[in-house]
Amino acid sequence: MEHEIFERCTILYDKLISYGFQKASGNYILSKVILDGSLRVEITISDSGMVTGKIYDVELGEEYTHFRIVHATGEFVSQVKEAYKNILLDIQKNCTESKYFMTDQANRIAHAIIETYHDLPEFAWEKYPDDGIFKNPHNGKWYGLMMNIPKNKIDIGDETVEILNVKLNPDEIKTLLEQKGFYRAYHMNKQHWITILLDDTVSDQKIMSLIDESHQFTTL
Repeated sequence: MEHEIFERCTILYDKLISYGFQKASGNYILSKVILDGSLRVEITISDSGMVTGKIYDVELGEEYTHFRIVHATGEFVSQVKEAYKNILLDIQKNCTESKYFMTDQANRIAHAIIETYHDLPEFAWEKYPDDGIFKNPHNGKWYGLMMNIPKNKIDIGDETVEILNVKLNPDEIKTLLEQKGFYRAYHMNKQHWITILLDDTVSDQKIMSLIDESHQFTTL
């Protein structure tokens, strides 16, 4: 449950203390009672961003683990699961920032797109769960596609890299291909699309200006 809720999130550590977490031995710990005080939830967030949790029976002082059983049924265990999940969701809402992609620059660009156009990335492919589409919700036209690919698909190197495809004027594409960080479009029409390597070679400001141009094609 913790992995599912926090998988695409970045912990905002400066907000944990004001939320109610206490720092101890390099971890951030939150203790909270549920179900009229009969159970105590303890959430731990490590410096690496790992979120774990335990539930204890207050009267017995023993850990309650039944809620972890996938097929466990009954009113009480259902109430425990719901209460625990609600705590996690509230922490996610108040103490994290969505982390949609792999690299810092990809996430900065994603948040800039969301702030500018209010369009969330759509993760449409089960086979490629990390590839996100940005499209105009009014007509479904794409203006951006972020992907994780082996670098040797576009350049020399074996590491996995993150790229952004945007649609531009063919003449502008020819000019950009002479600059570092730009490549012939991967997996898209190479006359109308271009690939940008998201490793900070190209500035956020430049990328956002190209995204603006790409978005304009969705309004024609």
